[in-house]
Amino acid sequence: QPKRKAAFGSVGRRIPYRVLHVINQDGESLGTMHRAEALRLMDQHGLKLVLLRENVEPPVYRLMTGQQIHEEQLKLAEKKKASPKPGVVQKELSFSSAIAKNDLETKTKQIAQWIEKKHHVKVTVRQAK
Repeated sequence: QPKRKAAFGSVGRRIPYRVLHVINQDGESLGTMHRAEALRLMDQHGLKLVLLRENVEPPVYRLMTGQQIHEEQLKLAEKKKASPKPGVVQKELSFSSAIAKNDLETKTKQIAQWIEKKHHVKVTVRQAK
């Protein structure tokens, strides 16, 4: 059983599977081949083998350049940042720019309590007429 991979699968020569499905750097399928043949292709073209999907039979690997790997990692990082983390609650508060001083103090106390509880707080100020 292979160890759990990093965010972008295994990269390089350590391939725990004997038979794999290989895709070239342009996204075209090269078919199913033995690990040794895939490594030979990798060395010939100066590319790296990257695991895309391991829960299928045979696992899918792609030949990629270092630049392509870097771009994919950046895309994954952006997606991870954009998606809200489980367990993090986002609170939203909206008020008018003509809010009374007492109401403003009450709402700032509420915001402070939410921040202490590690909630994300979104504040919207509407312009008064």
